[in-house]
Amino acid sequence: MITTVERNTCVLVIETDEVLASQVSLDLQASGYEAVVVKDAAAGIHQVRDRHPALIVVDRMLAGESGLSLCDFLRKTGSKEPMLVLMARDTVDDRVACLESGADDYFLKPYRSEEFLKLVRLYLQEPAATEQLRFGDLAIDLATRRAIRHGRAIDLTMKEFELLKYLMEHPREVLTREQILENVWGYDFMGESNVIEVYIRYLRLKIEDEGQKRLIQTVRGVGYVLREAY
Repeated sequence: MITTVERNTCVLVIETDEVLASQVSLDLQASGYEAVVVKDAAAGIHQVRDRHPALIVVDRMLAGESGLSLCDFLRKTGSKEPMLVLMARDTVDDRVACLESGADDYFLKPYRSEEFLKLVRLYLQEPAATEQLRFGDLAIDLATRRAIRHGRAIDLTMKEFELLKYLMEHPREVLTREQILENVWGYDFMGESNVIEVYIRYLRLKIEDEGQKRLIQTVRGVGYVLREAY
C-alpha cells in the first residue's frame, strides 16, 4: 500500500490589528494556505503547540506585548517553525533585534499582498528530495534542512540553513557581504549592517559545538569564505 504525507499548509498569524489580520488571512486562503489568526501571544503559544503550523507570522507590536519576546520564547521552548515578523521600521538595530529574537525574516509595513505572499512561498516551498551538499566533514540535507557534522545532526533555522547552503554552493570562494545579502536575504545591500555577522556567529556556534575546526572564515573588510582551516 502506498501512503502519502499531506503537506502542512497551516500559517499562524498573530496580529492585534483586526483589519490587517483579516487581509492577511484572506490573502493566504486565496493562495491555498490554511490561515489561523489569533490576537495575542498566549493564544499564539497555544496554537503553536496544538496545530504545529508550517509558518508563524507575528506582528512586532502586539497589544501590551512584544512580538520579538514571543519569538524568543518559542525558540527557547523548542519551536523550529520559520517565523516572520511584521515591522514598521527598518533600521539596523531593528533588523538585528528581529534576528536575535529567533525570527527568520521580517516584512515591512505597509502590508502589500504580492510581496508578502512571495515571502510566504519562499519559506513554504517544498525542499528537494534527499539531496545533500558536502564540504569536508560538514553536510547539509536539503530535505530536512539540517546540518550534519561528524554524525551529529544540527537543527538550523530557515535563514541559517539558507546562509550555510549559499556558502556551501560556493566553496573556497570569497563572498562579499553584498553578495550574501542579495542571495540569502533577497535585497540589495544598503549601508552598514551586522545582520550577516549575527548569523555567521550563530552558525559557528552550532557547527563548531564540539570543538571542530572552523570552516567559515572571515575575510576582513570583504566578507566570508567556506574553506579548510590552516
